[in-house]
Amino acid sequence: MRFVKQILVLAACVMSSAAAAQEATGTWVRDTGDAHVRFGPCGAYLCGTISWVKDTTRAGEIGRRVFYDMKQDGPGAWKGQAFNPEDGKTYSGKMTLAGDVLTTSGCVLGGLFCKTVVWSRVK
Repeated sequence: MRFVKQILVLAACVMSSAAAAQEATGTWVRDTGDAHVRFGPCGAYLCGTISWVKDTTRAGEIGRRVFYDMKQDGPGAWKGQAFNPEDGKTYSGKMTLAGDVLTTSGCVLGGLFCKTVVWSRVK
C-alpha cells in the first residue's frame, strides 16, 4: 500500500510540473534581451505588460500592456491582440508555448504578414 501511495505522489508531481511547463504566466525576456514582459490573468484572458526595458529612454513603456485578450486556442496556444510600441499599432496576436520558449506573432491581413518574436522564461 505504501508503494502505491509513493507512485501516486510521484505521478501527481510529474503531472503538475508538465502543466506548469505549459503555463505562459510569468516573466519573459525578448530574444534581443531589450525587454521583459510579465504575463498574467486579466479577467478570463491572459495579458502581457512590459515590466522592464534595457534602454532607459524607453522607461515610459514600463507598465504598458502589449498583449491583451489572449484566449486559449488549444494546448500551449493563445489568440488575441498585440500592441507594438515601436510603431504604435495593434495587431491580431498569436502565442505558442513550447517548454520555456514563448513565440509571439502580430499579424495583419488575416495572418498574411506577421512579425514573430521569441521569448525565454526569466528564471
